[in-house]
Amino acid sequence: MLNRRQLRVKVLQTLYAYHLSENKVAKSFEKKLLDSIDDVFEMYIWLLALLTEVSDYVLVDAEERANKYLPTETDLNSNLKLNKNKFITALKENPEFVINLKKYNPSWNFDPEIVKTIFTELKSSQQYADYLVAEDVSMRAEKDIIKYIFKKVILVVPSVEQAFEEKFINWQVDRPVLEAMVAKTFSNFQSEQGKDNKLAQISPEWTEDREFIVTLLNKTIAFDEEYQKLISDKTKNWEAERIAIVDILLMKLALSELIHFPAIPIKVSMNEYIEMAKEFSTPKSNLFINGILDKILAELKAAGKIRKTGRGLIE
Repeated sequence: MLNRRQLRVKVLQTLYAYHLSENKVAKSFEKKLLDSIDDVFEMYIWLLALLTEVSDYVLVDAEERANKYLPTETDLNSNLKLNKNKFITALKENPEFVINLKKYNPSWNFDPEIVKTIFTELKSSQQYADYLVAEDVSMRAEKDIIKYIFKKVILVVPSVEQAFEEKFINWQVDRPVLEAMVAKTFSNFQSEQGKDNKLAQISPEWTEDREFIVTLLNKTIAFDEEYQKLISDKTKNWEAERIAIVDILLMKLALSELIHFPAIPIKVSMNEYIEMAKEFSTPKSNLFINGILDKILAELKAAGKIRKTGRGLIE
């Protein structure tokens, strides 16, 4: 699930694209922002679909082995247990998953070697060998092998990682979110009946979070000149080209929160953008941003432009 910091990152990415674009129609970038959130959920569905395709590949592998020129007794009697895995079966029967399969139409047929590579790696593991002979067929035990496939094969095999990077431009940025969403799915699926389980959600409170990111983007765009002046007044001793674009955008986003989001504490907004600077900008950007924002904040407080509601929100 996307938390508030990750949602702020999506706004930053969209604002960066707006800054570079000649098209300055805010509404179109609002759509791009929401599409970028939807892309995360689409990747999530693709990951789940990949797990089902690995399960289905058991039948392909069994057929290939049975049709060998000189098949062994083992080749002729392949263990198909994974194909009937209870978690996978419940997932395939889950109404939410079925609806989203139709919406996103995920298929790894564009690179058949991906599923084969995953299954080949899995088949050589001791964990898979143990699974095939295990007597415990509870949902918990059935999920354990799927967790192994996801964590120790899909997320580790280099060719699989490369395929994801080529297919999804934001794979590396969104990977932690996707890992958390798949983990949440394992936790949610307790019943063997697909309809009784829930997929992971894109955020804990999407209606509220959607309003937050859309407002944050639009306010930052609408008050861009005002924020630029506040920043420029405090950076007169700095050459413009020495200030990273990302630093400027992070400060503008922070100013939007400080001024236009009365329910978000000052410390939360300050800390969030300073931490984002550590990840997305230059090594010393967090110190630079902190210093400039502190000066602007003092000025805004003196002018009565910071209005926070609720105890403890001012400091």
